[in-house]
Amino acid sequence: MRNSVPLEHKAFLTLEEAADYYNIGINKLREITNDECCKYVLWIGSKRLIKRKPLEEFLYSQYSI
Repeated sequence: MRNSVPLEHKAFLTLEEAADYYNIGINKLREITNDECCKYVLWIGSKRLIKRKPLEEFLYSQYSI
């Protein structure tokens, strides 16, 4: 059985975890992370992981998304 790590201690989040953590819809997260040059996404095959701190910095710098 895997130990559950609190979201605030994870470096990478799944789309579902990021949606819960930042209170943003999964579709909106997909939309803003679809760009190949996106600096806060790590692709593992077809799986998308969100780099928590870079996304947080991006969100703090935005007026709206």
